[in-house]
Amino acid sequence: MPRYCVNKNAQSGTRDHEVHVWDCEHGPDEWNKLDLGNFPSCHGAMAKAKLLYPTADGCYYCSRECHTS
Repeated sequence: MPRYCVNKNAQSGTRDHEVHVWDCEHGPDEWNKLDLGNFPSCHGAMAKAKLLYPTADGCYYCSRECHTS
């Protein structure tokens, strides 16, 4: 199962906190990653991220199923 993280910093334009597969090349720097754990898909990771950041959104590149904006 993939390991997911959420960016602690919001995107400048959308203010979304993006959810990424841990080793996504478009993911945040190590110090801006918050570990969400392992999930079979981005949907579980998104649910957990939204508890912390209601504006969480999936990465266009690694979590496209969960990308909305």
